[in-house]
Amino acid sequence: MRRLVVDGYNVLHADERYRRLAADDLDAARALLVEDVAAYCVGELRGTVVFDGGDNPGADGSPHHIAGVAVLFSRGGVSADSVIEGLAARARERGDRVTIVTSDAATQWTVMGGEVSRMSSAEFVRAIRETGAEWTGHAPVGLRKGALQDRIDASVKAVLSRWARGMPPHEH
Repeated sequence: MRRLVVDGYNVLHADERYRRLAADDLDAARALLVEDVAAYCVGELRGTVVFDGGDNPGADGSPHHIAGVAVLFSRGGVSADSVIEGLAARARERGDRVTIVTSDAATQWTVMGGEVSRMSSAEFVRAIRETGAEWTGHAPVGLRKGALQDRIDASVKAVLSRWARGMPPHEH
């Protein structure tokens, strides 16, 4: 199984659609990205989205799974770039094939080598759009209608919001 590791905030800032949504509702933008990664990966890749939680002392770095995608916020004091670089290093040691999605130049140079390749955030957004056009071309009429924020499951948005703030995914 091939892996895809996405620098979440890097991709959110790389595309006008994500940026506009994030300006109004950051949780919805994160949820949309996870949804897009899940759709992009289906059947071919194991996806991971890493968001920077380094400024949040409550973030513990634990992965959570949504729609088959591992989602994590880096631990307090640790950048998403460091987490991504660690994931790439472990993949390289195991000989796993992994693509790292980031436009951060330092991270790109750090992760490349062995079976680890990189894709810029802009390239990834283009790939999502191309793949998405294929899905909508074959989707039943009306399958994906409605405003974007209405299509993102409220429970997914709530869980991402809690994780981003370093809280457990469910209130006890």
